[in-house]
Amino acid sequence: MKKLIPLAALLIFSTSCQSGKTPTEQPRTPLAEHLTHLDWNSRWKLADTVRLQFPTYHNQGMVKVGEDYFLSSVNVQRWPKRFGETQDRRVADEGEGTGHLFKFDKNGKLIAEIRLDEGAAYHPGGIDYDGRYIWVPVTKYYPYSYSIVYRVDPETLQAEEVLRFDDSIGAIVHDTDRNALIGANWGAREFLVWPLDSQGRVTNADKKAEELRIPNPSFYIAAQDCKYLGSGLMFCSGLQSFNQGEQTFRLGGFEVMNTRDFRMVYQIPIQLFSPGGVLMTNNPCTVEATEDGVRAYFIPEDEQSTLYIYET
Repeated sequence: MKKLIPLAALLIFSTSCQSGKTPTEQPRTPLAEHLTHLDWNSRWKLADTVRLQFPTYHNQGMVKVGEDYFLSSVNVQRWPKRFGETQDRRVADEGEGTGHLFKFDKNGKLIAEIRLDEGAAYHPGGIDYDGRYIWVPVTKYYPYSYSIVYRVDPETLQAEEVLRFDDSIGAIVHDTDRNALIGANWGAREFLVWPLDSQGRVTNADKKAEELRIPNPSFYIAAQDCKYLGSGLMFCSGLQSFNQGEQTFRLGGFEVMNTRDFRMVYQIPIQLFSPGGVLMTNNPCTVEATEDGVRAYFIPEDEQSTLYIYET
């Protein structure tokens, strides 16, 4: 078994030893360094599979804390219905569902769960862990709507509301170096930044979405799950679909980008599929550094799910 370097430890190292420097001046964490050396020739080996022993609904984001895992998910009871064409932002019916955060062990056994939803805001997204809290965005199930951001204590599962905002936040990251939240909206087409004060309160909550949105310069993938890597860098996983007639081609990948201006630092396709043919980067994903590479965790399929663990 390869020795793992916990992401939380990397974040603590980054915050305590490297604050005050710009991202270009800071040495990259081992995880960021390993991710940016992946290429077409990187050979991924399936290290383990774990069958989850509970219904998972529609999986969204995942983090690993110690030996335990946390998975965000939405259980849709009635799908939203839109007016007009696909790009129409109005909806005839906001739908109905429940948002969940599951905690499970290395054997796939459910330890605990909490509900994270409020009215039509029932869709949790991609999540992040900063060494203290798990950050979870919950939005309505359509673009440019409304979101609530929570921070959750992984020990007690106590959730605290941090932010309400008029946009659909599909993934959240806590940049611990500058103590700011970064939200990726629907399809990660834009990013939004909310600085936090020493008490963890958002300092620009009065700003409108139009004032904060920063366009994503990359169209390679639609990010589903993102994590802070330290040193002013963040990791995102996701996929993009291409349609030609009745045929659909899906491309999965990893991205590493700068959290100051969201310039792309590194991109790499991930050619891994579940036995059912689903891209591994379909939704929840988290990564760790090993002594000489990367260990990646995926839960690509819904309802009766399996955790796939790969190394390279």
